[in-house]
Amino acid sequence: MVTNLAAEKGSGLQRHTQAPEARQTWLDALRGLAVLAVLFEHLLDALFPEVRTTVSPWFDFGQYGVMVFFLISGYVVPASLERRGSVTGFWAGRLFRLYPLWILVACAGTLFALVPVYWELPEQVAGHPVAGALAHLTMLQDFLQVPSVVNVFWTLSYEMVFYLLVTALFLLGRGRPRTLRVLAVAVAGVLAGGLLPAGALSAALGLEATVFAVTAVGVLALAAVLAGGPRLRLAGAAAMTVLAVVLLCVNSRIGAWQSVAILATMFAGTALYRLDHGQLRRGVARWVIGLVPAASIAAAVWYGPGWGMPDDEAMAFRWSWSAAVAAAWLTFLACRLLRSYAMPRPFVRLGLISYSVYLVHPLWVQVLRRLVPDPGPVPLPARIGYGLVVGCTVVGSAALTYRYVERPAHAFGRRLRTRSADRAVRASS
Repeated sequence: MVTNLAAEKGSGLQRHTQAPEARQTWLDALRGLAVLAVLFEHLLDALFPEVRTTVSPWFDFGQYGVMVFFLISGYVVPASLERRGSVTGFWAGRLFRLYPLWILVACAGTLFALVPVYWELPEQVAGHPVAGALAHLTMLQDFLQVPSVVNVFWTLSYEMVFYLLVTALFLLGRGRPRTLRVLAVAVAGVLAGGLLPAGALSAALGLEATVFAVTAVGVLALAAVLAGGPRLRLAGAAAMTVLAVVLLCVNSRIGAWQSVAILATMFAGTALYRLDHGQLRRGVARWVIGLVPAASIAAAVWYGPGWGMPDDEAMAFRWSWSAAVAAAWLTFLACRLLRSYAMPRPFVRLGLISYSVYLVHPLWVQVLRRLVPDPGPVPLPARIGYGLVVGCTVVGSAALTYRYVERPAHAFGRRLRTRSADRAVRASS
């Protein structure tokens, strides 16, 4: 990828020259806490079915963890784009941040399924291998009605849609996106989302046609944004916006209101960042931000998980979703208030490798489920011991993948961006 500085200047988007902000350890501590919650959620069926039976109807540890992650992404991702002032640099950073380890885990998960060792490939992937692989490569599989090969991949679909929208808003707003307006529209979308049909696009076009069409539109829009002139970049940004809204509203795997609630949560994180940096008026901003968790909980109570679920399960979903959303917000806001204080070092260190922990832990959990097919007869102390062993194994393997996969990929991406920027500066001078 080559940074098109001339095109960005033509769009009024000059490269920022300020130094990056110092690493915010409170966000690392939050990441560490969030990934522990997700790991614990995935250990329940394997080791602690009693907790699953008694606690899960009231609180979803996994949903809590990923909502904290979504708030963190919203807080840091748009700021990263705006600091760089370069859409190309932003996408290069995101791709080298996400894909190298994702490819490794996706291959391992697919191998587990093909043998099969611990699971089987989803029917949509096994029956449509090209479309299934393409859906995963775009990281949009959760919006293409294709189940993830590794269960935690679904959150990356929301990250990718968020990147598309952040990029589009940055370009269409000429570097000055109207965060509160976007947030107000998102809140309205949450409240109206239960009236929208989930999966309507795939139902109308079919799985393969939808995957190929969405991939073509996404690739062309991204190419226009990264390499086109000013007008073509704006056209690409508009296409990105339309694509993201269509996927969110009429083709998510879950209900549209949930999908929009997740994106609203991410943009609320952006608004909190702007509030902390004096870019928003406090009174109005706080009210609009506060509407996001309120609307997310109200939509859960009003719409629930959709039709066809027994009343007791639907009620459990409403409680567990609402409690997880409220707890995630309270955790994030509490750590934000305490951000000037030193954070617990174990959580900070775990946060540094949290992406590796998040992606690799499902593989080890499935190994555990093969070793302990029925946790019922196993004494509780032994199950706790198994849990500690799995946790240590996950953290150890994540430390290795962070050291030998993530960090080299980050470094290579930085070198590539620097060389591309230097060549672009020389060419424009």
